[in-house]
Amino acid sequence: MQRILVLGAGFAGLWSALGAARELDELGAAARAEVMVVNATGYHSIRVRNYEADLDVTRVPLGEVLDPAGVRWIVGAVQDIDTAAREVEVQENGARRKLRYDRLVLALGSRLVHPPIPGLADYAFDVDTYEGARRLERHLAGLAERADEPGAWTVLVVGAGLTGIELACELPGRLRKIAGAAHADKVRVLLADRSAVIAQAMGGAQPVIAQALGALGVETLPGTSVLEADAQGVRLTDGRRIEAATLAWCGGMRAHPLMEKIPAPRDALGRVQVDEFMRVQGVPGVFAAGDCAHALVDGAHESVMSCQHGRPMGRYAGHNAAADLMGAPLLPLRIDWYTTILDLGPWGAVYTEGWDRKLADQGQSAKRTKRLINGQRIYPPRNGNRADIYAAAAPVIQAPPPMLAGSAEVADA
Repeated sequence: MQRILVLGAGFAGLWSALGAARELDELGAAARAEVMVVNATGYHSIRVRNYEADLDVTRVPLGEVLDPAGVRWIVGAVQDIDTAAREVEVQENGARRKLRYDRLVLALGSRLVHPPIPGLADYAFDVDTYEGARRLERHLAGLAERADEPGAWTVLVVGAGLTGIELACELPGRLRKIAGAAHADKVRVLLADRSAVIAQAMGGAQPVIAQALGALGVETLPGTSVLEADAQGVRLTDGRRIEAATLAWCGGMRAHPLMEKIPAPRDALGRVQVDEFMRVQGVPGVFAAGDCAHALVDGAHESVMSCQHGRPMGRYAGHNAAADLMGAPLLPLRIDWYTTILDLGPWGAVYTEGWDRKLADQGQSAKRTKRLINGQRIYPPRNGNRADIYAAAAPVIQAPPPMLAGSAEVADA
């Protein structure tokens, strides 16, 4: 039995596994090759929703999707990758073992960058993982017991990328619910970034984002970051001291450190470079997708660390890994559109089109599109029907998310 081994079950990994299983089925080769997934947990994490208050909806049990598709999976931590021997070392249930492969798909994703800022490791929270988001949730719930401490209801979010902005927009409302009427007026949320302008990379949407932050009462601190942190607050690079019981770090991403084990070119974010078929350059039998892969999605623009690119990259990587194993033609990935839909909490959202991020929609209509994406579009089928799962894993590029004029359209989109 030959094996396609997929490392990771995030957006790229899950869809790589399903894409490979689908192609093996299409080729009538399911009896000759298996697809196996190794993931650190038994869940597919809808990671991009970790900034939301309801975390229960952000995890999909792997068995719900992989079992009906005929994909084997194990819960384990990848420890080492040996592409020369075609082996991967995994720690499973406290013991280490080696898994051989005939084709390998790297989909271990990315991790939040933690620079060596004094106190950051000890006092900062994040929403990079489900576990991290739960830790922040428990911390916020416990603020009521510290209600009268200086800075108890102050949160500093550092990093005004998409995650930082979305978290900052959610926090005022969440904190006021916890604070109650007695302390709601003490709630203070600040958003700091090294850039001279908050959200300056958002093109035509930047003024709208600034408007939303102001309407939600989020204070912005451009041109600064954290110099050091302690249990009571932070000192900023501009010399200011802020008393804050909560420091939320959203300071950038880097590919999984095991990508350094792959003898292939890597970019500044640690991502291995792949061709249009998702093959890792110079490493036979190895494919990569998602946040740990650097691809030119349209021949000119680099893939971004997002589910928007991770999902199709995964479908094509899995499909091509199976096709390559069976001697079938490979399919090139080409994505000819790019959008950014950014959640701005109760204010609404913004929808931009193109790599220059031209503003296309804003407010509550854009929010309906964001809800469609977060609640439906990025989820795998969960009805246990193999045909539906395989259909969703087909190597095709979805159309851009629809702009929804009214809430009734969400159910039909």
